Amino acid sequence: MAVIQLENATKIYTVGEVETRALNGVSLNIKEGEFTALVGPSGSGKTTLLQMMGCLDMPNSGAVKINGRDVTRFNANQRADLRREVIGFIFQFFALVPVLSAYENVELPLLLNGVDPKVREKRVMEMLEAVDLADRAKHRPDQMSGGEQQRVAIARALATHPSIVLADEPTANLDTANGKQAMEIMQRLNEETGTAFVFATHDPRVVAYARRVVKMQDGRLVDDGSEDND
Repeated sequence: MAVIQLENATKIYTVGEVETRALNGVSLNIKEGEFTALVGPSGSGKTTLLQMMGCLDMPNSGAVKINGRDVTRFNANQRADLRREVIGFIFQFFALVPVLSAYENVELPLLLNGVDPKVREKRVMEMLEAVDLADRAKHRPDQMSGGEQQRVAIARALATHPSIVLADEPTANLDTANGKQAMEIMQRLNEETGTAFVFATHDPRVVAYARRVVKMQDGRLVDDGSEDND
């Protein structure tokens, strides 16, 4: 079953009299449990495509469906609710709340979803244990290494049992050892939970872990990696 479907999605940005087609008629399906890399040179459209998948931006034309629901028909509040319920995000610069501990950062999306306190506590500790950071639960981001911060971000992204996790350059600010550890953790959690992961990346280390590689250029798909996804 497809958790994400893009149907002839086009995105045009206009600055003054200049139009830029960031996406040009892109059609792509992401199925349950995929571990997919979006690759291409800067300006190829992969970040825009990731934003479409995450309901952070909408196409000028075409459709974007999440779990079969056409989100282009949703208002901003409906899209925000959908993101909170079924989509997890992992960012290049971690995007942790600096004044919160690792525990509190992972707990935050569960608080926003109104999860019962006992269930919340159990889920947070399960996720911190899954990324091998249970002993760092009380530490704030400035008391952790970059690799540890990214592992907290991974735990936070998966805390709500999302259908999809979207990651934008997740290893760009990590050294080789921490990048490898982060990818191995995400690969293991993908296999254990069945959550689909999609990465926008320039990093060959990320591509090496992917089971499907979608290649982009000039706002179009040049290879949707479908043979790798059989």
